[in-house]
Amino acid sequence: MTTSTTTITTPTNPIKNYPTEIPMFNNKTLLITGGTGSFGNAVLNRFLDTDIKEIRIFSRDEKKQDDMRHRLNNPKVKFYIGDVRDQRSLDGAMMGVDYIFHAAALKQVPSCEFFPIQAVRTNVFGTENMLDSAIRFGVKNVVVLSTDKAAYPINAMGISKAMMEKVAIAKARSLGEHAATTICCTRYGNVMASRGSVIPLWIDQIKSDKNITITDPNMTRFMMTLDDAVDLVIYAFQHGKNGDLFVQKAPAATLSVLAEALKSLYKTDTLVRVIGTRHGEKLYETLVTREEMAKSQDRGNYFRIPADNRDLNYDKYFVEGQAEIAEIDDYHSHNTHQLNVEEMKALLLKLDMVRDELIK
Repeated sequence: MTTSTTTITTPTNPIKNYPTEIPMFNNKTLLITGGTGSFGNAVLNRFLDTDIKEIRIFSRDEKKQDDMRHRLNNPKVKFYIGDVRDQRSLDGAMMGVDYIFHAAALKQVPSCEFFPIQAVRTNVFGTENMLDSAIRFGVKNVVVLSTDKAAYPINAMGISKAMMEKVAIAKARSLGEHAATTICCTRYGNVMASRGSVIPLWIDQIKSDKNITITDPNMTRFMMTLDDAVDLVIYAFQHGKNGDLFVQKAPAATLSVLAEALKSLYKTDTLVRVIGTRHGEKLYETLVTREEMAKSQDRGNYFRIPADNRDLNYDKYFVEGQAEIAEIDDYHSHNTHQLNVEEMKALLLKLDMVRDELIK
């Protein structure tokens, strides 16, 4: 993997006022798999006050569904208990669906390392089940959620997500550009304050007067908010063609900068304790590989990577190559814009969990 220090300019997004109408979703039905998770909730919240007809939440967690049902008390939102591993439960939620955002996944790196076959069954076979069901029921558009860990994967979670992308893109390629169902993928970096991420953990450690535990202070991660992630989903729904992969450009920060920004916001001198790299962690994450950069289209805030639509002609894979790839860098968290402490604080203040606490 290249370790180039070339800096890629990344747009910075201010706090936005979101439209109450997204025309392509007017009077349509959206199914969110994994709808009780952080991504699912963020997508739900963005669409709830629009003119969408119905939002279906599909997950296997009945307690979270029950909590969501009571909190929302909204007739637009329907709940379906099921598991993407079970084709029949997907079929039961699919009738009349126009759009799908597929967020159901196993995504904790350590647990996937110890139970890799479970990651395969949910992230790979579960995605195939969902796509087969969507095609069978004539769903117009499917957006599949992926992760930067799928680029040059070194852990079971990333490997299963990389295979998930391959399954989705292969299925899209077989359907063709003008098919009734369009399938595309979105790939994200670190989504700040999502469930299981480091920011909520460090905030709890600060509030409990414990040391902040850092694996490696020089480790870099892309930084984006859940609202940024939903923007990418909507962009993919609006502009995606079969087999497309969309990536949102994002700034990055070292874990050291992130910790210092939190300490400054919470006005604490909490000590930082370095505990060492965890199972399956990288020093930096890649959002777009150099092979993908070679064919990517720069869309301003996003990269679009179209599907490779070549047929299985062996000359193209084993005789003819692409010399230009050797001159291209990956897009990774070491060569994107690096946030300083003040910039990191400004980004953290976009998070409800941080902003609401500090206002109290």
